Amino acid sequence: MTYALSRPTAARRSGWFGLVVAAHAGAALLIIAAKTVSPPVPEAPLTVDLLQQPAEPKPPEAKPLPVAMPQPTARLKSPPQPAAPPNEATASTSPSSTAPATSPSDTSPAPAAEPTVTSARFDADYLKNPAPPYPAIARRMGEQGKVILRVAVSAQGAAESVEVRTSSGSSRLDEAAANTVRHWKFVPARRGETPVASWVLVPINFKLEQ
Repeated sequence: MTYALSRPTAARRSGWFGLVVAAHAGAALLIIAAKTVSPPVPEAPLTVDLLQQPAEPKPPEAKPLPVAMPQPTARLKSPPQPAAPPNEATASTSPSSTAPATSPSDTSPAPAAEPTVTSARFDADYLKNPAPPYPAIARRMGEQGKVILRVAVSAQGAAESVEVRTSSGSSRLDEAAANTVRHWKFVPARRGETPVASWVLVPINFKLEQ
């Protein structure tokens, strides 16, 4: 036995479609109604409290210190001093005000000691100064005597000038002595360690042998 499915009619299809649409519309209405029915949650009001800035502590005021007043002291009366006799001088132990005060700048430094001065010499062995020759004519005539020469010695030890300080009594002996001493070498005078020019006396004795 066979059954043949009959195709739904247009009226049925439109009825089903209307039911589906109505179901969806009802669900949407339920959702909207649920939202509108639920009471709104009241929003809490926002409150702002302004904090006051703490006042700065004031520095402590300086209190004046108590000042102790000096108490008056009783002055002791010194006994009257006996008057000094009019003709007697009174001695004072205090320094005189008229004495000039000495300051460190007034004291001048002590003068430095002057260097030692040594005189020139002609008798040193290493100089090897020859003795003046005895003039032959003066020897034959028996002339003799002592002549003293004044010699200017340079800082280098040379005889710059020769003068007859004391004559021997014979011009020949004086001339022989002066000519020889002009070629001598001398140890110059010294001031400390520095050689200096100076004068020196040179005695020469002419004596005949017996």
